[in-house]
Amino acid sequence: MSLFWEHFPVNMEVREFCTQLVLGSLDRLLMIDELLSEASENWSLTRMSVVDRNILRLATYELLDRPDIPPSVSLNEAIEIAKKYSTPDAAVFINGVLDRIKRMVYPVGR
Repeated sequence: MSLFWEHFPVNMEVREFCTQLVLGSLDRLLMIDELLSEASENWSLTRMSVVDRNILRLATYELLDRPDIPPSVSLNEAIEIAKKYSTPDAAVFINGVLDRIKRMVYPVGR
């Protein structure tokens, strides 16, 4: 990660947040991928684009382990990232999958 930060410097607060997201997602990767597999009907993880899969992983981590981030913020940010870095249809797909995961994680709402 240090090589990344050498080439893309940001303030320490942003760096710490990004590091927490990446390491937290990696730590919970098996659980995250299980949730994604269950929530993405008719789509295997290997069939998803790398960009979409990783957007979904980060947002799912936030839904699972970041109570300081409202679920709607996690979903909206993931959708905006997809609009910028993926295909035109990706935002709709990511919204659908994350909405299912949100209902799985918070069955009574949050």
